[in-house]
Amino acid sequence: MNEIIEKRSLSADTNFFVVDSPTIAKKARPGQFVVIRICAEGERIPLTIADSDPEAGTITLIVQEVGKTTRQMGLMKVGESIIDIAGPLGKPSEIENFGTVVMVGGGIGIAPIYPITKAMKAIGNRVITIIGARNESLLFYRDQLGAVSDELLITTDDGSCGRHGFVTDELSRLIEEGIDIARVVAIGPPIMMKMVSEVTRPKKIPTIVSLNSIMVDGTGMCGACRVEVGGETKFTCVDGPEFDGHAVNFDLLMQRLNMYLKEEHQADECYRESLKNNPQ
Repeated sequence: MNEIIEKRSLSADTNFFVVDSPTIAKKARPGQFVVIRICAEGERIPLTIADSDPEAGTITLIVQEVGKTTRQMGLMKVGESIIDIAGPLGKPSEIENFGTVVMVGGGIGIAPIYPITKAMKAIGNRVITIIGARNESLLFYRDQLGAVSDELLITTDDGSCGRHGFVTDELSRLIEEGIDIARVVAIGPPIMMKMVSEVTRPKKIPTIVSLNSIMVDGTGMCGACRVEVGGETKFTCVDGPEFDGHAVNFDLLMQRLNMYLKEEHQADECYRESLKNNPQ
């Protein structure tokens, strides 16, 4: 159980894992996530389910190495097992035939938009997908998203692929061209989701964002993942992870995400130093 069946690198710091998890694979729906612990002494971290195969009994996880635990996971090999996987957690995405849906994925957020995009297309929506990253080497899932989208638009900060600019530039263009957009779904860094929500606000285009706040237990008991939505406190793990982007207090979210930045850097530095002294 929880054995890594397949692993490959998608970019310099992003890894693709297919994990044996039959129960979760049968129940997982687009938009949901899992909380994993890779070893007995490890912390619990949330990861979006990037895909699932009920027949094979597997789930796909895409992990960016940004700290101690994700770097540890980056060193795991096929045949090794993750000690704990709890899920599927969170409310599934709302999948309906809305009309024209624009899916926006930034950075590692490209991974979680894939199952939602696939489901939106399958139910009959016209799907326009916009993905962006700092440069071409950090882009992934282009073929997969292209296969389930009516149109795939790409942006890079440095202009190395697609449009030179940001995902909001392409979204603004679509709005200015008069495309009748029924819904926007945006997943990526908080600042990106905030800017996407600001672009759609004047036209009152329903905009859904998926939040990845600090999380511990994943059941709503610890309160670590609390966010402010519409002036009310919500818990990302049980009330989300998806919320109305126009109602999210992104400034407070980003402030909370930086609460343990010092400790996270210290843990990462200590782990890197231990690898130098005891290379695996």
